Amino acid sequence: MVDRKCIACGIIKDRNNLIKITAQAENVVINGGSKIFGRSAYLCYNKTCIENAFKKNRLKKMLKVSVPNELKGKLLDELRNSQDK
Repeated sequence: MVDRKCIACGIIKDRNNLIKITAQAENVVINGGSKIFGRSAYLCYNKTCIENAFKKNRLKKMLKVSVPNELKGKLLDELRNSQDK
């Protein structure tokens, strides 16, 4: 069990219970497996944390890359998919 902190709310959880976003070269990968290396940030599986990460530019600051606008939609899709399981 490895704990990570949500960049939006600051709550520490097991990394399996968080959405992992990794900056790899010029790409931003959502929920990259442990085989994907690069600067990573973690978000809770809830809409409020996703919204706050973009509203306060926390994702851009943590990853130190420009974050595409469509990433927010992809994260919300990831949230919906996790709730469907």
